[in-house]
Amino acid sequence: MQIVFIRHSMTAGNLERRYIGCRTDEPLCEAGISLAQQKAAEFRQTFPMPEVVLISPMRRCVQTAEILFPDTPRETVCGLQECDFGDFEGKNYAELSGDPAYQAWIDSGGTLAFPGGESRAAFLQRCCQALEQALQRQQHQTVAAVVHGGTIMAVLSALEEQQKPYFSWQAGHCEPILCTVTGTEPLRLRQQLTERS
Repeated sequence: MQIVFIRHSMTAGNLERRYIGCRTDEPLCEAGISLAQQKAAEFRQTFPMPEVVLISPMRRCVQTAEILFPDTPRETVCGLQECDFGDFEGKNYAELSGDPAYQAWIDSGGTLAFPGGESRAAFLQRCCQALEQALQRQQHQTVAAVVHGGTIMAVLSALEEQQKPYFSWQAGHCEPILCTVTGTEPLRLRQQLTERS
């Protein structure tokens, strides 16, 4: 089975570099809609079309999937939502600068739990469990997952064979990362390098 992970397109909060997690259900902004429309044509030329698209229930992922893969069946997967940023939700670096809790989170390399939100360990466990269960239900050989940047970092840092660090899996908006499923119990993935990688 092949699975291509795609980060949703941009929202207004993304453009302002805000922490937009599972508490904020923003739609795509005009620039985000335009980017997704542009990428839709590229994907048809670069990747095999998926037989099913797994999506986070957040509006930004639903809209992106509708634009990229309008004729492909979609399956909403609860558990693939972005991290719960807790007290940092909706804020950006400038607004959090000087906050001791934010500095402590930065100093921890992002491993501390967000105040009032999730820890990275809990986030990884949630995302990996949701993906594993969703893939076990699939009979398809080509799957897309339109999810969040954090979700991609969580899943690939935990399940991809290279064991690359969490932040090394940062993906741009509508940027695809193609993987092969190399094991199912436990789930294991291997990144496939493409001309665009």
